[in-house]
Amino acid sequence: MSTLVGQALSPANRPEGAEPVPQFPVYLFDIDGTLLDSARDICGAVQQVLETTTCRPLTFDFLRGYIGLHLIDLFQDVLPGSTPDQIDGLIAQYRTLYLARGHKLTSVYSGVAEALAALAGRKGTATTKGSVTTRAVLEQFGLLPYFDHVQGTDGFPAKPAPDVIHAALVALGAKPEDVLFVGDSAADMQAGKAAGVKTCAVRYGYGVESKLAAHSPDFWISDLRDLLA
Repeated sequence: MSTLVGQALSPANRPEGAEPVPQFPVYLFDIDGTLLDSARDICGAVQQVLETTTCRPLTFDFLRGYIGLHLIDLFQDVLPGSTPDQIDGLIAQYRTLYLARGHKLTSVYSGVAEALAALAGRKGTATTKGSVTTRAVLEQFGLLPYFDHVQGTDGFPAKPAPDVIHAALVALGAKPEDVLFVGDSAADMQAGKAAGVKTCAVRYGYGVESKLAAHSPDFWISDLRDLLA
């Protein structure tokens, strides 16, 4: 990727073939890898949990590839044969450890606050985090005032299922055709397509670009301020 995170793209330096993003009445955003660079806290908490199990040591890069998916997917893959109760216990342990870290290794991507402040239209979230945790994290980093609705994954299937987007649409009273969903992972693109909204892939997050491209995002950006173009 030749464009640096934090440098908004003008028409003159936009990558060849990149289409300007039109304005939408409603925007939905993934959180981790899209608004917040939170991988070190997320993966660190996962590593703390796995240290209490028989799992072999796993690298940061490996764990980062699971960000955006539900923890069930991760723990089932790295600890095959675990029972549902055991998985639930690991998830509960993760949530305790993650919150205890205080998001000290998390930061807001450059340009995010500026883009959210200037972007017209109503704004909401569609994240795999729970709604309560999402609201607390956004508040800690000063982003909460920019959102009309905070929607997390609360007791329904996580992305790539479209449920969290459907819940956000209901809460905002929005029609799919009026919405742009911005995310960094293949699961985000799959969920957006399944929900019938337009999708926008960010190049600076944790997703692998070829995997994102496989789901044909409607738009690509290299900085959240590109939405203002």
